[in-house]
Amino acid sequence: MGPKVDPETQSLRKELEDLYKKIQESQQQCADTTLESACESAENVPPIKLVTRKMMKGHLNKVNSVHYSGDSRHCVTGSLDGKLIIWDTYTGNKVQIIPLRSAWVMSVTFAVSGNFVACGGMDNMCTIYDLNNRDASGVAKMSRELAGYDGFLSSCRFLDDTSIITGSGDMKICKWDLETGRKTTDVSAHNGDVVSISLSLDGNSFVTGSVDKTCMLWDVRDMKPKQVFFGHTADVNSVCFHPSGYAFATGSEDKSARMFDIRADQQISHYKPPSEKSGFTSCGLSVSGRIILCGSDDNNVHMWDTLKGTHNGLLSGHENRVTSLSVAPNGIGIATCSWDQNVRVWG
Repeated sequence: MGPKVDPETQSLRKELEDLYKKIQESQQQCADTTLESACESAENVPPIKLVTRKMMKGHLNKVNSVHYSGDSRHCVTGSLDGKLIIWDTYTGNKVQIIPLRSAWVMSVTFAVSGNFVACGGMDNMCTIYDLNNRDASGVAKMSRELAGYDGFLSSCRFLDDTSIITGSGDMKICKWDLETGRKTTDVSAHNGDVVSISLSLDGNSFVTGSVDKTCMLWDVRDMKPKQVFFGHTADVNSVCFHPSGYAFATGSEDKSARMFDIRADQQISHYKPPSEKSGFTSCGLSVSGRIILCGSDDNNVHMWDTLKGTHNGLLSGHENRVTSLSVAPNGIGIATCSWDQNVRVWG
């Protein structure tokens, strides 16, 4: 039995759900076509055959998060073994191993410059490491600990080397100045845990996904929400900005991936796995935006043609749920990590 909800909260929740339904109904009235029918004349994408180019072993527990550096060569992974590992994806070698104060890491991020990595999780903190500044034992020095959350840290992304955005289990989005270590913005964002953040290529906008089943578009410059997107029927575990800047993809616990158009203010495509038993933990888009990739709790990465909505194959190899995936900024490879303790680079 869950906690008892007082009648007032119940009626407010019902009012909110009714408002969501009304918004969706009015959106559907404006939807004059679907992406699939608008793209009927487009050529089909041939089946994509990617293979594991590098199998990177080194973690001793579940690997929860992976993120590429801006150089498309290095990536960082965070595991419940209490370690961050910086990898060279070309050689498969470990570049650095960073021991963490807390093993409960849920999210990692690499600064585009390659100078810093950050991580956080159940320690309710975001910790920044300076990769160019090492201690006597050769380990990257911790440069900041950003505390002040009332919930776990679920997601973080560097805007640049001096600022970072974080999302957390206390439903908030925060922006931090890394030179002072101070919070510059603290916004109540969603009606549930914020679980994913994706930045636009121009760095002016970002999208968040939440346990409240919605996604939100934000402007980095004033840190205010601009649009809310509905459609998913369960937690939105992952969001990924489309390279065009006009749309974003999502992967959800409701066993679907979707595409939302910012200009149309609504969902424009719905991607389903061949057997509807796969919940999605993570998502990414090819550099052209033509292929969406989603890591799944069925141990595979599913791919679809974004325009046609057709399933375009699987990346199979992991032996447990795929927890996170990151597409190299130049599109040359895809890094995935899993509860099977391994990290794979596909190409």
